Amino acid sequence: MVVFFQGCNMNCPSCHNPQTIGHCNHCLECVPHCPNGALQDASVNGKRRLAHNAGQCQRCESCLPHCRRDGSPYARRYDVETLFNTIREHAMLLDGITFSGGEATLQHRFITALQSRLKSDAETAYLNLLIDSNGLLDSPHWPPLLASSDGVMLDIKAMGAERHKALTGRDNSKVLASAQLLAEAGKLVEVRFLVIEGQNDMADELDGLAAFLSGLPNPPVLKLNGFRHHGVRPSAQAWPQTSEACMERVAAHFTGLGLKVLINSAP
Repeated sequence: MVVFFQGCNMNCPSCHNPQTIGHCNHCLECVPHCPNGALQDASVNGKRRLAHNAGQCQRCESCLPHCRRDGSPYARRYDVETLFNTIREHAMLLDGITFSGGEATLQHRFITALQSRLKSDAETAYLNLLIDSNGLLDSPHWPPLLASSDGVMLDIKAMGAERHKALTGRDNSKVLASAQLLAEAGKLVEVRFLVIEGQNDMADELDGLAAFLSGLPNPPVLKLNGFRHHGVRPSAQAWPQTSEACMERVAAHFTGLGLKVLINSAP
């Protein structure tokens, strides 16, 4: 099971699900764009309020392009016990839970409490709990989050600080600090690198990432994903989709430097 959390502290043009970046501010601009009447103005006493009727919603996503904040009216609020009960109800069909987003660690206190609840219950204790993260969490918050976690899958978008900022809107110093901390804790199960031709596939980027990963305790598997246009912002539509030849070149470069590499989950 994957639990997607709303909200992200990066702003990547290449994001394949940008509707998870922002939070709804109940502006109501999406309401007229729902062909099924699932979005309604539920304002009370002059306070704007958007209501989402899940029973009428067809998930056609006609509303999503009209949100200026890159939010989603589908997002739902849970407390720890409610989400725990939902997971436990399906536990016999599951082998694990991945917390993703958006950026899941923005809600690290919630996840910490939920993971502890899952590990302390006989019906859910066996579940493998993984966190999908961009690494922007401050170091002091990682230890309690990792206490009941089986590991973290971390994205590194670029090694050059300026290049990383151009691709994400944020500096990468916290990302690299998180990778180091997670590796030392034995919790860095995978590093992922989105290969974008002409943006981060230069030799200096590849060499820098390889050197950084090789210097970590028990260097993790490096998974390479190729950039695609599906879902991305208009500015990223101008970038070419990553070719198979580029992926093979980048994989060979990393393999030649001693890293274990997967391409889109396939050896």
